[in-house]
Amino acid sequence: MLYEFLKLGVTHILDINGVDHILFLIGLCVIYTLKDWKTVLWLATAFTLGHSITLALSAIDIISVDSDTIEILIALSIFLVAISNVIAPQYSDQLSLKWRYASAGIFGLIHGIGFSNFFSVMLSGDSLTVPLLGFNIGVEIAQVIIVVVVLLLSHLLLKYIPRKLYVNTISVIIAAWSIMLIIERI
Repeated sequence: MLYEFLKLGVTHILDINGVDHILFLIGLCVIYTLKDWKTVLWLATAFTLGHSITLALSAIDIISVDSDTIEILIALSIFLVAISNVIAPQYSDQLSLKWRYASAGIFGLIHGIGFSNFFSVMLSGDSLTVPLLGFNIGVEIAQVIIVVVVLLLSHLLLKYIPRKLYVNTISVIIAAWSIMLIIERI
C-alpha cells in the first residue's frame, strides 16, 4: 500500500495535465542558482509540509472547502509567487527568504486541500498514516526531480542570459499561465 501511494504522490506532482504544482515549483525556485540547492529543497519541503497538513485534515473531514474556490486559490498562489519574483526578487535577503518559506508553506496548505477529495476516495481503510506517508514521500521525490531539473537548466541558461532577464521572463510566463488558469476556473 505504501508503494501505491508513493507512486500516486509522484504522479500527482509530475502530471502534465495538472500543471499547477509544476508551475508553482518553477516559480518558487527560478530565482535561485545551483549553489542555492539546499535553500530550494527546504522551500519545496515547506510546501510539502503545508500540503500534508491540509491533506490530512481534509481527508479526515476536519476541514472542508469548496473545490472551485480552492482551484482558483491554487492558480492565484502560482500568480503571486511569479509576480513576487519580478517585483521583489531579493535572492539572498533574509526577510525575503523567510517570506518565501512562509508562502511556500501557506500555499502548500491551499494545494493540499485541492487534492484532498481525490485522496479521500483513494483511502481503503481506517488508517491514514501509511497512505499519507507514502503520498507525501512521493510528492517530495517528484518535487526534488523538478527542482533539480530547474536548477540545472538555470545553471546552463544563466551562462548566456542575464539573471534578471531570465527570472523575469520565466516568471512573467508563469504569471500569464496562472491568469489563464484563474479565468478558466472562474
